[in-house]
Amino acid sequence: MKIDLVKNSPLATVPQIATEGSAGADLCAETATRLYPGETKLIKTGINISIPLGYAGFVCSRSGLALKKGVFVLNAPGIIDSDYTGDVGVILHNAGQDVFDISSGDRIAQLLIVKCEYFWFNEVDALQETERGDGGFGSTGK
Repeated sequence: MKIDLVKNSPLATVPQIATEGSAGADLCAETATRLYPGETKLIKTGINISIPLGYAGFVCSRSGLALKKGVFVLNAPGIIDSDYTGDVGVILHNAGQDVFDISSGDRIAQLLIVKCEYFWFNEVDALQETERGDGGFGSTGK
């Protein structure tokens, strides 16, 4: 699948897919910044993309950053709708105990392009009975 991309900054990095089996492409920070413990910040990538109709972009955490530094995408997955063509931003949160320095070009998240089924709501008087019913929030056990 082809995803059209515009670099809106000379510092922007085109996302790369690391290996043949990688599900996502690495998103990189446009400019250097510092993320303090407990801080949440919008990190710009300096790219705009065009996602085909029927698909969405999912911005996900990089597992290594989450595990080793406590830095993750706060609203993971962040959703990029197919009709959004603005700058791709990443909402990063530092849950670690150390300052996290980000340099221009650092890999900060990953982008997956996912097929999405369109749906609509059909208002009815009652829902079909199921074995689980309204049991939630741990009701099925450990």
